[in-house]
Amino acid sequence: MNPSFICRRAALKFGASALCASALGLARAQPAAPIRIALVEGLSGPFANTGEAVFRNLLWAVERVNARGGVKLPGGARQLQLDRYDSKSQNEEALSALRAAMDNDARIVLQGNSSATAGALIDAIDKNNERDASRRVLFLNYAAVDPVLTNERCSFWHFRFDAHADMRVTALMDVLKDNKALQRVYLIGQDYSFGQAVLRESRRQLGVLRPDVKIVGDELHAIGRVKDFAPYASKILASGAQAVITGNWGNDLTLLVKAAREAGFNGTFYTFYGNALGAPAAIGDAGIGRVVAVADWLPNVQTPQSEAFYRSFRERFPKAADDYVHMRMQLMIEALAQAIEGAGSVDTVAVARALEKANVTLAGQSGHMRAADHQFQQSLVVGVMDRQGTPGVKFDVEGSGYGFRVVKTIPASRAEMPTSCQMQRP
Repeated sequence: MNPSFICRRAALKFGASALCASALGLARAQPAAPIRIALVEGLSGPFANTGEAVFRNLLWAVERVNARGGVKLPGGARQLQLDRYDSKSQNEEALSALRAAMDNDARIVLQGNSSATAGALIDAIDKNNERDASRRVLFLNYAAVDPVLTNERCSFWHFRFDAHADMRVTALMDVLKDNKALQRVYLIGQDYSFGQAVLRESRRQLGVLRPDVKIVGDELHAIGRVKDFAPYASKILASGAQAVITGNWGNDLTLLVKAAREAGFNGTFYTFYGNALGAPAAIGDAGIGRVVAVADWLPNVQTPQSEAFYRSFRERFPKAADDYVHMRMQLMIEALAQAIEGAGSVDTVAVARALEKANVTLAGQSGHMRAADHQFQQSLVVGVMDRQGTPGVKFDVEGSGYGFRVVKTIPASRAEMPTSCQMQRP
C-alpha cells in the first residue's frame, strides 16, 4: 500500500499528521538504489593476480564516477556499485556467477580474462535475453580478444573494449617487420581460442610482411597448468630462434620468460602482455631492448595528462605489486556512464543503443564504439623494455627498475580492421 495513503489514514484516525509528515520526508530522502555492475573474473587460482589487477582498475573507475555524483538520470543521480564474483577461471563457475549476479539485480556484467569464458557468457546471455526480457543483461568485455567475438560470434548484448588479437598482432608486426636482422622466430601460446588466434594471425602476417623469416617453432601448451617452462625454453634455445612471439599472459608469460632467461635465451620477445605482472622483473637486464609489448596505453606515453593519470592511480594503489594500469577499463566505465545518461534510464536495450554511439576521452586517450560489431576503436602503442631513467622511461613497472619506452603509436584509424559481423538487433 502507498505510504502516503497509510499516513493520511493514520492522521485522520489518530491526529498523527506531524509524525506522518516526518516519516514521508524520510522516505523521500532515501537515496536511489545503486546501479549494480557484476565483475565475473578469476579471483583465485593460477590467474588470481590478473583478476585482482582488473578489480583494482574497475574499482578506481567506478570511484571516479561516483566521486562526481554518480550517473545522472531523470529521477536523480545514482551511484555505481561494483560486485565481485569469482569464476575461478572456469567456464562453469563463470556461468554460475552470471546467474548469481542476475539474481542480485545486476544487469551489467564485466569479464575479460579468457576468450573461452567470454564465449560461454555470450551464449548464455543471448539465450537469457531472448527468453526473459525483464532480466536482460549487457556484457562489457575488457580483455577477451579472440577476433571471432566481434566477427562470426558478434552479439548485440556484447561490447568489447580491448583491441582484438588480430589488431594487436598487426601493431607488433609494424615493429617486427623493420628488424632486418631477424631471420628465425618461435611461436608459442596457450592452447585455447585466444592463443590459437595469436599464432594463426602471426603466421599469416609473417608470410605477408616478412616471407624471408623462418618459423622454427610453433606450439601450444595447456593454459594455466604448466609449472615448469624449462623444457619449452630448451626447445626455443635449440631452435636457434632470434625472437619469440607469444600471446601468453599471467603466470604463463612470467614463467615462460623467466625460464628462457635462465636457459640463456638472448633473443627478443614480442608480447601482448610483457609489460607487467612480474614479467619485467623476471627477465631483468636480459630484457633491455629485447622485450616488446603492445597495449592501448603505457605509463611512459609522454604527455602531462597521461602522467597525471598514472600518478593518480599510483596514489590510490601505492603498493608496487599493484602497479598495472588499464586505460581501456577506465574508458569502458566512462562509456557505460555516458550511455546510461544518454539513454536516460537503465533499460538494457536503451543503454545498449546508447553504448553503440559511445565516444569518450580520458587523460588524452580517446576511443569510440563501432556500432557494426561493438568493437571499440582506439589508438595502440608498442613499447620496448629499458631501464628506468633512460630517455623515454620515466616510470618503471612494479618497482622492478624497468619500464617501457614507447617506440610506435598506431592511431585508431590505422588500428581499425574490417569485420564480418552480421549483427542481429532486437
